Amino acid sequence: MKLIVAIIRPDRLADVKSALFEVGVTGMTLWRVSGHGGERDMVQQYRGEAVVLEFHEKVRIEMACSDEYVERTIQAICDSARTGDVGDGKIFVMPLEHTVRIRSGERDNAAITAVNAEQIMRQTQLEMRVPNKDDYK
Repeated sequence: MKLIVAIIRPDRLADVKSALFEVGVTGMTLWRVSGHGGERDMVQQYRGEAVVLEFHEKVRIEMACSDEYVERTIQAICDSARTGDVGDGKIFVMPLEHTVRIRSGERDNAAITAVNAEQIMRQTQLEMRVPNKDDYK
């Protein structure tokens, strides 16, 4: 099991979330964060004075994944978050020793598999399907 932490642009969140649902990752935690990486400082005017914005708004996503989901999760995040510009973000992958679902006591892989994973996958596939003329009868 791994803990995957992704720091992304806020405007890419909806695309990243959809991509993660498509590959079967449904459980995640989000934070609004600020950070500074390779982007240049921005200078804005505030009440007539120049203000240097050193930190940029980002979204931090954390998700626990079984080993079989790690690569597809990373690829989904990269494909959906990438703009090609400095500041697209980073992904950190860390070992996860134990996981326990508090409600049921399930542990490790059983604890990180969504209770409704099959239902979510079916719904996502239906939403992504292109309707044909028979759907309108």
